[in-house]
Amino acid sequence: MASWWSGNQLRLIQNNLRETDANLDVDLLISDLKKLSTNVLMMNAGGIVAFYPTRLEYHYRAANQQKDLLKEAIDKAHAADMRFIARFDFSKAHESLFNKRPEWFYRTKAGKEVNYHGIVHTCINGYYQREYSLQLINEVISQYEVDGIFFNMFGYQTRDYSGYDYGICFCDSCRTRFREWSGLELPETQSLDDPVFRRYKVFQDVTTKEMLERIHELVTSTGKDIAISTYNEHKVDIVRKESNTDNRRPHPLWLYSASENVKSLEDSWEDKLISNCCINAIDLVHRFTAVSKHEMSIRLRESLASGSGLDFCIIGVFEDYPDRENLPIVAEIFKYHKDHEAYYGSFLSAADVALIKPGGPAPKSMKEYSGLFKMLKEQHIVFDVIHQNNLLNQRDSLQGYKALIIPDIAEFSEEGLQLLETLYQEGVQLISTGCSFTEGAANLSFMQRVFDLKPGQVQVYERDAAYLKTADKGLFKSFSERDWIFLKGTFQELEFGPHTLPQLPFVIPSTFGPPERASGHLISDKSFGASIRTDNPVSGGKNCFRRAVYLPWQAGELYYRYGFADHKHIVLDILDNMLDQRWRLTTNAPSNVEVFFNKLDDQTYILHVLNLSGFNGMTYSEPLPVYRLEITLHDIGHCSQLTSLTEQVEATYAMSNGKIVIQLPELQEFAAIVVKIEETPKEIVV
Repeated sequence: MASWWSGNQLRLIQNNLRETDANLDVDLLISDLKKLSTNVLMMNAGGIVAFYPTRLEYHYRAANQQKDLLKEAIDKAHAADMRFIARFDFSKAHESLFNKRPEWFYRTKAGKEVNYHGIVHTCINGYYQREYSLQLINEVISQYEVDGIFFNMFGYQTRDYSGYDYGICFCDSCRTRFREWSGLELPETQSLDDPVFRRYKVFQDVTTKEMLERIHELVTSTGKDIAISTYNEHKVDIVRKESNTDNRRPHPLWLYSASENVKSLEDSWEDKLISNCCINAIDLVHRFTAVSKHEMSIRLRESLASGSGLDFCIIGVFEDYPDRENLPIVAEIFKYHKDHEAYYGSFLSAADVALIKPGGPAPKSMKEYSGLFKMLKEQHIVFDVIHQNNLLNQRDSLQGYKALIIPDIAEFSEEGLQLLETLYQEGVQLISTGCSFTEGAANLSFMQRVFDLKPGQVQVYERDAAYLKTADKGLFKSFSERDWIFLKGTFQELEFGPHTLPQLPFVIPSTFGPPERASGHLISDKSFGASIRTDNPVSGGKNCFRRAVYLPWQAGELYYRYGFADHKHIVLDILDNMLDQRWRLTTNAPSNVEVFFNKLDDQTYILHVLNLSGFNGMTYSEPLPVYRLEITLHDIGHCSQLTSLTEQVEATYAMSNGKIVIQLPELQEFAAIVVKIEETPKEIVV
């Protein structure tokens, strides 16, 4: 029998309780949740504070609690036809427990504990997390009819709530376990250039997964239908992510938080559910003031249109929460999902392209990946995100893409390299950026076999006047009047093999000041910003040719950091050329309209269109209407019916040369359209 969460229909509200909420009015809370069309309540159970009469010695119960809040909340949630997920946080514990068992807790390099207003940091390798937490979990799941358990701040935590980083844990348990595992002492630095620290990152990954395996074994041994949820994918049923803000986070603001959070899980793991928590607060410090209702609308609708259910969180309860402005938009979107949930929960891919998300214990900066994600979104290219950590389990789906994009991923496993090479041989085209495939002999060999390249010296251009020349105007069609684009950051010099076509000649830096001396640039005949290899696929391949394109610089990161369209158009011109402009979806929508296109079954597609024009790079406001939108669907068949799921959205369609042309006279904020395709008549055998 399918688990209760397998339908992917969560409309989850998390009330993140304070100790002062220990005697809250549960009837009033359930009434508030019903107004929001909630079908899953997540609420605190234990860890830092127990909200029930725990019998365990080392479990601090909420002060002055007069009732079993956990039992009452579970019973009344179930009576209201809601599921209940119990929230735990084992990353910290009350200082009274530290006074009794100091050896269970995190230690700085100087041997000090971290006590934050009476709450002390624990350690995943200490007895409290490794052993005692299992007793806490078991007490709850054996005595209460919970439908799921969620772990906050799971794994290695080194920062306090003010953001101060104390560094890796040097408790005796960490020292012993790392020495036994690696034969090494704990690293002295936190630099990825330090080989000991790189081993330590692997150790963190291994030990975190080991703990998740122990929790999974405990929960499944009960025979109950209990979902396990945290921010890790390993042995978890519901993977939680967050769309949140932080006033210290560097710019640019990330507009696609919910879309990326959902896609990077939904497209990669078929056996897991993604629940993207849209945090109401503007940051961890200011929990009682909300982000703009327009930002919340984007987060929730991106989650919905990308394939997730809905997930919203506030601190405390609604009755005394001082910022109620977002609740009407939350109620509106949750009700929309409730009314149309038959269309949600089981999206299938209709993508042309897959973007690989960097994985491993210690991935490099994600800016290259994020910049490429942003490019594809703005160009309305239908794409999936495949996580590197689950690449090998996606063999069948990877064969369906026209192209794979590898964003500055230096190292793949040998099995991953073999898979990529097989896909290329079969006709799936590859485009790689940055310094991909440059770490380890197997990756270097792959780079030579597939791209016909050998890496050379890596240069870093920061204040140097370096450029790339768009010499081939047939390839770089966006640059008819612009010959040079600026280059900044990492640039890898390549040795080109006989099967490659070098493109984007490197413009050698020269003086740029004073103005009288801004001259003397020379065009290199050895260094280039792109390499294109073109081959025929093996017999039976789906395309008449295949291309492996390598950009030895960080086009995505440059676009993410600076926003100059040149870097985007270089990548998009190459993609257009690789695919002969054979896209599944094309549109006249501006880049500040987000388009989502998915398949529901062989005869049904769903199209979402989200107006992002209210975002000016810093502030979210009401979007401006967009008029006369046209979205063309190619090669999916003949439309038999078009249904708008959103009120006040008029959509019509016409067939033109086998293409479905959908017209939206006006887009205010959001549109959802179901497209039915005529069933192909079956051949009658006489």
